[in-house]
Amino acid sequence: MTAAALQRLEAVQFSSCAASKAPPGSHAVSRNEAQSLPLDLAFVTHRAGFDVLETEWNALLEASTQPSQMFISFNWLWHWCNHYLSGQSLSILTGRRDGRLVMVWPLVKRRVHGLRVLSFMGEPMSQYGDVLVESGPDTPDWLRKAWAFLKSRSGADFVRLGKVRTDSAIASLLEEVGGRITDTQVAPYLDLASANGSAEYEKRYSGSSRKKRRNMLRRLADMGPVTFEEVTCGPEARALVEFAIPLKRKWLVTRGLVSRAYSDDRITRFFGDVAEAARNPAGCLVTVVKSAGRPAAVTIALQHKDRLGLHILVHDPDFDKFGAGTLLIEQIVRSAADKGLGCYDFLAPGDAYKLSWADASVEVNDWVLPLSLAGRAYTRLYLAGMRASVKRVVAILPAPVRRMLAARISKAAAAT
Repeated sequence: MTAAALQRLEAVQFSSCAASKAPPGSHAVSRNEAQSLPLDLAFVTHRAGFDVLETEWNALLEASTQPSQMFISFNWLWHWCNHYLSGQSLSILTGRRDGRLVMVWPLVKRRVHGLRVLSFMGEPMSQYGDVLVESGPDTPDWLRKAWAFLKSRSGADFVRLGKVRTDSAIASLLEEVGGRITDTQVAPYLDLASANGSAEYEKRYSGSSRKKRRNMLRRLADMGPVTFEEVTCGPEARALVEFAIPLKRKWLVTRGLVSRAYSDDRITRFFGDVAEAARNPAGCLVTVVKSAGRPAAVTIALQHKDRLGLHILVHDPDFDKFGAGTLLIEQIVRSAADKGLGCYDFLAPGDAYKLSWADASVEVNDWVLPLSLAGRAYTRLYLAGMRASVKRVVAILPAPVRRMLAARISKAAAAT
């Protein structure tokens, strides 16, 4: 059977589950009966099978009470598949109760040094990873069964799950089954719900910091009219992405920083599609401060329910001394608070400028879980040892050497 035929078959199987209805004369299922129903687990391994989940996936996401799941929305991952799926295969673990979708664990499988590894869909563009699961008394048991199914049926050597918040749906399971943390960061955030609007929220900052920002704005205004604009879709949003990404890449290179995401030119096309939102809008908000009509700083964020997550912030170096990035953050915070949003999430890592704005932060961990002898050896020797050692060595290299390495890596990645 051809791959295309397999995809069509999978689409039919899943669409029939999604559309199934109770037969005539059947009775509504009581809560006690529902709890006794088995959890049917399966892997979705083809793109057609993913696409047909759209309506059910969106409904499950809408019902979720987790604070930060914008990066496992169907629409975000739909765009990701369009640009990043090549070279790896889908291994989306789904759970159904009486034909109804109650769990989605969005995973992909690929080869790393000859080993088969499972990781979250969305890497390296997603900033948080999690499992989407219906909340209820059976949820912990569902997660345990999903893990047992994954171990026995995935065929992977190890699982590597990046950027898992400690308050995510999956965090407690990873600890329970003996997962190992390989990296820890923090994600700072602003608790906008703690104040009634921007004027009240602004009072928590010192008078000197507020005065400093007013002076920045005054100096920027001396260069020409200053405008702040929010763009949620269309060609202008794409144009701002195409302006921002090269600036961010250049900023990383000048500081000797290597980014897997920015070393790959697909990032511009991906965010261009997400921002323009011609199809499957993922809640992207592009904000720009302009000086005399010229973009001085740009942010690219995702909004999910009452949370706004800052994904990219970049400013034109010509506006360094005017604090254009700081002024843009101030305006975004003001706008978000006045809209009634509950949280402005800076995402990981916990850079100094983020912490200077934030009220608090949440821990974000990378996890590894071996599934085979080869996977156990790899995770112990490389992820827990060699990888950490390489990071330490790179960190102590002189800045000019780091910049040279970053420039060469970025150039090589762009050529592939």
